[in-house]
Amino acid sequence: MPTRRYLWTDAFAVCNFLELYRQTGEQNYLDTALRLVEHVHCALGKYSDTDPRSGWISGLDENAGCLHPTRGGLRIGKNLAEREPDEPLNPRLEWDRDGQYFHYLTKWMHALSQVSGVTGDERYNRWALELAKASHAGFTYTPVSGERKRMYWKMSVDLSRPLVSSMGHHDPLDALITYTRLRETGRRDGRSPGDIDLEQEIADCQAMCGGQSWATEDPLGTGGLLADAFRLAQIMVACNVAGPLSVASLLADCEAGLHAFLRSSNLEQSAEHRLAFRELGLAIGLHALMRLQDLIGRNPNRFATVEDLPDLLARLNEFGYLCDEIEGFWLHAGHQQNQTWCDHNDINAVMLATSLAPDGFLLVR
Repeated sequence: MPTRRYLWTDAFAVCNFLELYRQTGEQNYLDTALRLVEHVHCALGKYSDTDPRSGWISGLDENAGCLHPTRGGLRIGKNLAEREPDEPLNPRLEWDRDGQYFHYLTKWMHALSQVSGVTGDERYNRWALELAKASHAGFTYTPVSGERKRMYWKMSVDLSRPLVSSMGHHDPLDALITYTRLRETGRRDGRSPGDIDLEQEIADCQAMCGGQSWATEDPLGTGGLLADAFRLAQIMVACNVAGPLSVASLLADCEAGLHAFLRSSNLEQSAEHRLAFRELGLAIGLHALMRLQDLIGRNPNRFATVEDLPDLLARLNEFGYLCDEIEGFWLHAGHQQNQTWCDHNDINAVMLATSLAPDGFLLVR
């Protein structure tokens, strides 16, 4: 398996291999997913070969690190080393520097929980919970003014200092839904270790999410929001719990984001002026919307008290054509020859694969 690791891409790849295993029953696909998890932990749970530091970024010795590979978080996998403490911020260069992104970590928590659901192996859920604990402790902070907690957007490899202090728009929401999923599905299936709970972390995220609008013009962000709404609804049905947020309010913000995306006229541009992975993130979210509509249709009593939900779903359904349009555009061989596709080939390819077979990523196991 290639030694180059990138956490976002690998998280989607794990889910894709799980879906191939589900569709075919071929053990090789499951074995590949499990090997990929091991490779990610051994590569991104440790300092890079070019870093003067070595070993597990958690500080654990080799044996303990192998047992708890996520306790220090996981590196992004960028090509350049993280910025030095006394080095000024260069916003353009920062995109290529290593560190830790919270929204990448939640994708990996999700992938680990999916593996646990498929295999029944509690270790993967424990690793997801330990990653949630470590990342929440590293990324959240209380402002000097004493207001509710906030989250840094990017942290250093060892989680000791912020590299970008602003807060990612959807990071608290992603955290809240991911933590809730880990807690509730772990309780349901008996996979939650008794010595790990996320009650304080969930309370922190609920406070950070209070009164927020999640609407965004970014298609990848809107796609993620649609997937979050579907995850939340699945948790509510499967675990028979009330959601920490309103599914309808999330969908209303998705509607605003979809209108903003259409106003941008992005789909009218040529391939070299478009970013495939961002559009494919939206396509994945639209697949989630289709499955959400089916879930609600099969569980009408569970969502009967949600006002305006039928009308909202009907309006959102009008955007369904975008899914086929985006996938069709990026399946065209000629559109995969331009520089913007080639510059992001790995992430584009894995997101396209997820959009074409989305259940490994979307269905909560």
